[in-house]
Amino acid sequence: MGTFVTLAEVLEARGSPLEEDEVWLNSMSFVLLSGPGNMCSVLSPGSMLLSASGNLAFKSCARSGDLGSFTAPEVQDGHAASNRTASEKMVVYSLGMTLYWSVDYQLPQNQPIQLSGKLNNLLLSMCEDTVQRRADLVTVLETCDQHIKTAQLPPPEKLIKQLVEDVFRDSVSSPTFPLSLSLHFVPLLSIR
Repeated sequence: MGTFVTLAEVLEARGSPLEEDEVWLNSMSFVLLSGPGNMCSVLSPGSMLLSASGNLAFKSCARSGDLGSFTAPEVQDGHAASNRTASEKMVVYSLGMTLYWSVDYQLPQNQPIQLSGKLNNLLLSMCEDTVQRRADLVTVLETCDQHIKTAQLPPPEKLIKQLVEDVFRDSVSSPTFPLSLSLHFVPLLSIR
């Protein structure tokens, strides 16, 4: 067990969406963590846990809050995953919707999301309503890995540490910071 903050709390503390490089690095981390045995069909900004040590985890497959936006259409239609590929595609949809939510966080309705065509296309392929057309975990991982290497971005762990440190710094320095920020001690799915 460890001390974590949720992705939702990170965004609440900063009051702005994730930047493009942060989305690429978080995508890579989330996909690496979504391997066999670590899958919940519905992930959300409130279920993604980031630690000050640079690790990432998901809350156990608990149903909380409004998850409809992050739930794959086939799950909403009552279809259970029939195999590993189907399960992975449900996770990919959920990750894609969570990342879109993160880049759209608190943007005015008339302000477009600022993403490169490559990242926008990746997120769109992750959020595809049709399962057969939706990207799979391997495709997402390969796309993220290629971009991170080409752009010479730092390791994802470094970004996760920084995001968590920013939350704690904001919570100490801002007397008006929301009291809803909490430290999470929850059963976690294994990191790797």
